[in-house]
Amino acid sequence: MNYVAEEIERASLEEFHSVAPTAVGENIGLVGQTIGSAFVSIASALPSSAIVLNRAIGAGLREPETEKTINEIVDAYQSADVDRYFVQLHPDADPAAIETWLLERGVEKARGWQKFSRGREDVPAPATDLTIKEIGAENGADLAVILSDAFDLGDAARPWLSLLPTCNRWHVFMTYDGDTPAGTGSVYIDGECAWLDFGATAPQFRKRGSQSSLLRHRIQFALDHGCRRMFTCTGEAVPGDPQHSYTNIMKAGFNEDYVRANYAPPRPKE
Repeated sequence: MNYVAEEIERASLEEFHSVAPTAVGENIGLVGQTIGSAFVSIASALPSSAIVLNRAIGAGLREPETEKTINEIVDAYQSADVDRYFVQLHPDADPAAIETWLLERGVEKARGWQKFSRGREDVPAPATDLTIKEIGAENGADLAVILSDAFDLGDAARPWLSLLPTCNRWHVFMTYDGDTPAGTGSVYIDGECAWLDFGATAPQFRKRGSQSSLLRHRIQFALDHGCRRMFTCTGEAVPGDPQHSYTNIMKAGFNEDYVRANYAPPRPKE
């Protein structure tokens, strides 16, 4: 299988790293490096809940991981004093061998991420009383507040998050109630493929159709820009989770592809 979803997700994270000025990066301990076949994203000054940004993506993508490279990935996070991070295995990786190496380093299997895809099928028009607009850097501060709160990234991440609209291939949209920001969602476009990510809503605006409308708006935007394949993800379905994002994604015409395995150190004790 051609796992284009892994390639574009990886590329989108690498581009986001590229727009962080030195001062911003130093403030959050930002490092992006390639170890083996994985892109290793480190933001060491962020809280342990910031696994969206502290993750190694694509292990097994270009060549099989080895015990040496797995150890180097774990060492990179430990050296940076990051106590919670994800090692995300590419579907072509050998999970048995890699899991053994990770377990030996105290890194265990965590909740996976369900990957989805869709083609050029029609999408219903957004239905909400909120206004949807594409935003630029001038709205970055509002974007950063919503994202940092929704993904538990901490206030220190906001200067970096505010720069997402400055990325060349990222397009960032926001819903508004009048002049008040309500929610946000982004799409990364590379040729005929698109990656949809960073969807979040401010708590006081939930159940107003912000996320479902932003999802459909981004799909239409990608269609209008010639995209033939679109990808996104959310946490895999587990008992007791309401799965609001999962439901919205399926209603927008996406198909379930596969669950990507995630491995992480145990959650820090509170």
